[in-house]
Amino acid sequence: MNTPVIAKLRIMKHALLSLAPIVTLALAGCAVGPNYKRPPTETPAHYKAEALGSWKEGQPGDHVPKGDWWNIFGDETLNDLQGRATGANQELKAAVARVEQARATARVARSELLPTLNADSSYTRQRFSPNQVPSFGDLTANNYRGALDLSYEIDLWGRVRRGFESARADAQASLAAFHNVLLTLHADVAQNYFALRALDSEISTVTSTVRLRKEQVQLVRSRFENGIGNQLDVARAETELASTQAEAASLAKRRAELENALAILVGENPSTFKFAAASGDDGIKWSPAPPTIPAGLPADLLERRPDVSEAERQLAAANARIGVAKAAFFPVLRLTGSGGYVSGDIESLFNWDSRVWSIGPSLSLPIFAGGRNLANYRRSKSAFEETIARYRQSILVAFGDVESSLAGIHFLADQAAAQDRAVANSRRAAELAGERYRAGIVSYLEVVDADRVALQSERGSAQLAGQQLIASVHLIKALGGGWQGQGF
Repeated sequence: MNTPVIAKLRIMKHALLSLAPIVTLALAGCAVGPNYKRPPTETPAHYKAEALGSWKEGQPGDHVPKGDWWNIFGDETLNDLQGRATGANQELKAAVARVEQARATARVARSELLPTLNADSSYTRQRFSPNQVPSFGDLTANNYRGALDLSYEIDLWGRVRRGFESARADAQASLAAFHNVLLTLHADVAQNYFALRALDSEISTVTSTVRLRKEQVQLVRSRFENGIGNQLDVARAETELASTQAEAASLAKRRAELENALAILVGENPSTFKFAAASGDDGIKWSPAPPTIPAGLPADLLERRPDVSEAERQLAAANARIGVAKAAFFPVLRLTGSGGYVSGDIESLFNWDSRVWSIGPSLSLPIFAGGRNLANYRRSKSAFEETIARYRQSILVAFGDVESSLAGIHFLADQAAAQDRAVANSRRAAELAGERYRAGIVSYLEVVDADRVALQSERGSAQLAGQQLIASVHLIKALGGGWQGQGF
């Protein structure tokens, strides 16, 4: 090893040995501000619904794998949409970028725990004025400098540590926010898909009714031309046909809107995204069945909710920022050092006689800041109180979501059973009304009423089928993911 390098190492060795007592003092320093402890929350002993067990307060579990929960619906088209959404949704990509930003910010905060070491090399050529005091005559001189500068804040009061603690919690909150975006994305895809499929069933029913209405118009007109019917029956038949065609057009508009919404969710251009109907003239029939909720599903699945975890991590970050604000009242101790060579010519720059070094602490004590530090400390404490309220509110919302989803599933099942009976009876009533009209027993008004009720019943049945599936998705989202792979 050459002599200049050895000399540099010797200089830095002496500087680092001088640092030892101060570093030891820093390690023994305390971190001001409160240590984080999750605040207690009021939790009920049991849910209203018997499907879930008791709630226990525990560690957030948004990191627990949730799996491809949409597989429980057994729909390959839905599975394909979910995969496309995961790979191409722009909101999800933005959330990933936010996580990377937060992690980088945490790494920046962590770097403050270590000393900074910079190479400081320079060359200057300077002319001195013979008229200055003191006078060096008419002199022009060169100055070469090659040195290493070291700076280190002795974290006596934990300002740097609390800052890193806050940044790390923010990064964890950002990751939880990503999981929330992911869960919301998959839930939105499923909900829009089921809404579109339910609409397809409605469209199929209305399309069939339009054909029936056309046949009825021909029948009524034929009876009128043969002197059996009257113009009022013809007008009523044509009115029902036009109304049903208008409903078909309205449903087609709503379907186009849902199709465009799905395109955006999967990250594709709505202009080129096409989604085939699941029922209609092609003979494909969509027969959905909502998944069965396992008996005794534990309520601790709710701990996986990423929004609750995000709120809890934000709480931890706000708590650490109180320590940062409190540390501003205390002195800041910095250690600076420099070692290297200075010479007037390049040939003698690395000679042993050209060596220079300096080391020493600096102490900065806030005396008067116009109340800024006190105001910042009070602001940090108020921000912490705000995050406590937001955390507790997120838990209340979580409970409400689960209760509403369970109630929806229960009452929709009862409603669907009643609706099935209504469909069967309305169809039978429409058949009887048609037979009675053709026999000349009743007027066409009775046929109109019976057909209208039958159409409404069938459309209601299709809507309820979609609502039941959407309610299941709501429950899965409320629990922070599905129950597959959880031992049920």
